[in-house]
Amino acid sequence: MEAAAPNRTRQAPGTFTSFARFVLCGGGVGLASSFGVAALASWTPWVLANAAVTVASTLLATELHARFTFGAGGRATWRQHAQSAGSATAAYAVTCVAMLLLHHLAETPGAVVEQAVYLSASALAGVARFAVLRLVVFARHRSNGAPATARTARPATAAVARPETLGDPAALCRAA
Repeated sequence: MEAAAPNRTRQAPGTFTSFARFVLCGGGVGLASSFGVAALASWTPWVLANAAVTVASTLLATELHARFTFGAGGRATWRQHAQSAGSATAAYAVTCVAMLLLHHLAETPGAVVEQAVYLSASALAGVARFAVLRLVVFARHRSNGAPATARTARPATAAVARPETLGDPAALCRAA
């Protein structure tokens, strides 16, 4: 007797669970990124350091979100990476504007103040980014639980041989 195959379709986690996972994955990557930006900014312009770290962290975070945060269970597609990059570009702009405002208001802010402003701007942008990723990038059709990119197969119609055609090989071939 064969054992039943396990159900391979994954249900999307709820909003609270997704957000908790988003904070864990995205926040962890964001925190590491803040140290990466600070290190790179010591020998290149801050805007370039932020851009380089944003690209690397977006690639990593998108993979983590596809596999873990939003319950897709697989690698992120090129389309999801592109859409995620769009939301990361907006987040990059928010962090750059925050840092420019900081340097406009304080001529030489300390490293702790810079980190606080950077992480606060990242957190603000992250909340908006969560909404975009959940509702657009990793959205699933809520009605049937299938991934948004999956196509629904039409039911196959079975051809059945009628008793009067059982002796006719041509009719049996058409029925098969």
